[in-house]
Amino acid sequence: MQHDQQGDGSPMTKGGRRPKRLRLLLITGGLALTLAAGGGAAAYKYGLFSDIGDPVSFGKVEVKEKEKEKEKAAKVSDTRPGVRMPTGPKAEFVRTSRLPDGTQIGRTTLTGPKSGFTGDVWVWVPKEYDDPKYAKSAFPVLISLPGGRGYPTNYWGTGPGLGLQKAVSDGAKAGTSLPFILIMPVHNADTKHHFDASDIPGEPRMGTWMVEDIPDFTKANFRTFTSRDGWAFMGSSAGGFGAFKHVLKYPDRFKAAIASGVDIVPDSPLWKGNTQAMDENNPEKLAEKLITEGGPDVYVNFQIGTAETGREKAEQFIKDYGKGPVHTTLQVIQDGEHNGKSYVRGMREGALAWISKVMAAPTPESGVR
Repeated sequence: MQHDQQGDGSPMTKGGRRPKRLRLLLITGGLALTLAAGGGAAAYKYGLFSDIGDPVSFGKVEVKEKEKEKEKAAKVSDTRPGVRMPTGPKAEFVRTSRLPDGTQIGRTTLTGPKSGFTGDVWVWVPKEYDDPKYAKSAFPVLISLPGGRGYPTNYWGTGPGLGLQKAVSDGAKAGTSLPFILIMPVHNADTKHHFDASDIPGEPRMGTWMVEDIPDFTKANFRTFTSRDGWAFMGSSAGGFGAFKHVLKYPDRFKAAIASGVDIVPDSPLWKGNTQAMDENNPEKLAEKLITEGGPDVYVNFQIGTAETGREKAEQFIKDYGKGPVHTTLQVIQDGEHNGKSYVRGMREGALAWISKVMAAPTPESGVR
């Protein structure tokens, strides 16, 4: 399994620690006058205050106090067909990043009820999620998996400088991408091994963590679609393998994947020659089975940079298995390398628009502004 570069070298902040409210800075006379004139806004501009590490919640559409009980009752009767309102229990998030457009990344620690694995999960929701006109709408989910070890962090969540969140925001604003909710869990159980996003016998159940615990967690906290049309994966390197493997193995739950710089078959030494278990998690075997059964239709976008290896493997998979219900395409990234920034560029250049065409879109409520 290829190892992805961690990111762009920018500082990455892990939540859970509350920093001092007031930073000790030497303020020049001119800056002090600016703060006096500008008040709190100027203080935040110059970084005197920080809310990183503070509790954060998502989906807080503003309502008047006297309307809260009415809204609570309406949630049951007014739920749109195909929309699943948050089921609870709500997770407790801490803020790890605040992006220039005002959106935030939060982190929580999840113990998967079905896998038994405990790991961190980062989340980001687009601006549209808190827009009152979308208060009754579901949003599509893109479970985003990193390359490399993928533990104890997920660089899509800890490194907003890679640009994934901004790519989704910019695409939504331009009308070329859906405003996806990004769910960014760890995808390995330690820093020493690759688990091939699978339930390897005798090892932590990372497959169950990814396809059951993470979706259940998402449903508990966010407005989601009841059908697979609202559920997709993206990932790079080892995470890209997991992304398209999960879609092929569970086509009744997930519809599409963007898989970047991937290997095609499981190769973790932890399998220890367990051929049957490996075959159950082999994308080639899974695609062949799906073709034989005639569906349901799934969609896989492979991304490969011209400055990395592996293109021939993706092209061979497309040639052998890209038929019937297995719809495949290849996004070639000119001068792209085996790293997150190159893959985000590929998403901007076409992969995000591609996946948005096959996924369900949020719908605003008419008459609400």
